[in-house]
Amino acid sequence: MFSSEHLKGITPFLATADAGSFTKAAERLHLSSSAVSKSVARLEQRLGVMLFERSTRRLKLSDAGRAYYATCKRVLQELADAEDVLAEHATELAGKVRIGVPASYGRMRVMPALLQLCAQYPRLQPSIAFSDRFVDLFEERIDIAVRIGTPTHWPAALGQMYLGNERLILCAAPAYIARRGTPASIAQLEQHDCIAYGRGDGSPMPWVFNADDHGGQLEHRVTAPRMTLGDAEARRAAVLAGLGVAQLATWLVDEHLASGAIVEVLPQLATQGLPLYLAWPLARQLTPKTGTLLQELRQRLTIS
Repeated sequence: MFSSEHLKGITPFLATADAGSFTKAAERLHLSSSAVSKSVARLEQRLGVMLFERSTRRLKLSDAGRAYYATCKRVLQELADAEDVLAEHATELAGKVRIGVPASYGRMRVMPALLQLCAQYPRLQPSIAFSDRFVDLFEERIDIAVRIGTPTHWPAALGQMYLGNERLILCAAPAYIARRGTPASIAQLEQHDCIAYGRGDGSPMPWVFNADDHGGQLEHRVTAPRMTLGDAEARRAAVLAGLGVAQLATWLVDEHLASGAIVEVLPQLATQGLPLYLAWPLARQLTPKTGTLLQELRQRLTIS
C-alpha cells in the first residue's frame, strides 16, 4: 500500500542526481550536506538498492538509480500537470497534452484542427506523435489518440468515441484517363495500371468493392499492381503523376477532386472504409483538459 513514506527522500535524491554531488544538492535545497546524504541513504535502505555509485572523486547513478530517477521525474511531472489542469476552469484548455495520430491523416486532418485549437487556447501545449501502428496509450503516455480501424479488442481501461467511416473511391488523374481510357467494370480495371497499398512485407492489400452483383456484400479483390506503396500520400502522388488507378480515402484526395486534378472512376464501386475513433485512457477523461479536448476534436473530426 502506498503511503507518505514513499515520498520521503525523493526530493534530495533527485537534487543529488541533477547536481552530481551531495554538497551541491544541499546548496540547492538549503540543507546541510549531511542531511541530504542521510536522506538518500535512508531511501536506499528502504528500497533495498544502491541508487548511486560512490567514489572519492565522483557520484553517479547506478543502473537502478537511473531507472528510479526516470520514474520519479515522470510521476512528479504528471502531478504537476494534474495541478495545472485543476487550476484551470473546466472549459479552458491549458497545459501539456500528448496526442497520437496516424501519419497521413494526422498531417492532413488532425493538424489543421489542432492548429485552430492552439490559436484559440494559447496556453495549450500539445506534443504530437505520428505513427500508423496501434500505439499502446499507457506505455507511451498518450492522452488522446486518433485511430483508423478497430483493434482486435478495446481494453476496458480505454474510452472510445466513434467519428465515422472513411469513404473509399477509385480514382486517377485526367492525363492517365486520356492515355488509357476509363475502366467501365472490374474486369476492365484489372487491365489498367493499379497502384496498391503494400503491407510490411511488400504484398498488396486487396481492394474492397461495393459490388451490386454480390447481393450487397463487399468484395475483396487483390489486383496485380504496377506499383505497391506503403504510404497513403505516396499513392496519391503516384495518382497525381498519372501513373495509374488507386483506391483512396476521400479525405486524402477531396481537394484534388474539387480542383479536377484527380477524377473518380467506377463510382458504383465506391464503398465505406475503415472506422475512425478517438481513444483515451478512461482515468484521464476526468480532467477538464482531456474532456474538453475530446469534445473539441470530435466537433472538428466527425465525418458527416
